[in-house]
Amino acid sequence: IMVKSILSALCALLLLFSASYLEQSFINSTFNELREKLVIVYNKIEDDIAVKEDVLSVQKLWISKKTALHIFIPHNEIKEIDLWIAETVTLVENGKKEDAISKIDVVIELMEQIPKTFSFRTENLL
Repeated sequence: IMVKSILSALCALLLLFSASYLEQSFINSTFNELREKLVIVYNKIEDDIAVKEDVLSVQKLWISKKTALHIFIPHNEIKEIDLWIAETVTLVENGKKEDAISKIDVVIELMEQIPKTFSFRTENLL
């Protein structure tokens, strides 16, 4: 009976660590993909060749990904990204390059920082 209990506990731990690893991999790959697209749009804005559709394509990608992300990350963080991207769309449409750059820069930073809050790091465990 003792061996059975130890094996059950080890199986539960293995399952927990596997699920955590898969969750972290999903979050990282999703945010990396979005970040890469945002950097492309950032460069287009900087070069004055961005159009509304460039930002809308990133927004559309974000909307398709955020449904699954709602399972793993807080809704407030998702809402924050929603707002920054929506503002960037409007700013690009209105030709406000400097404001659009500052907004999209924040979104890029969020794409880097949010996954860190869910990683296996000492500061996240304590």
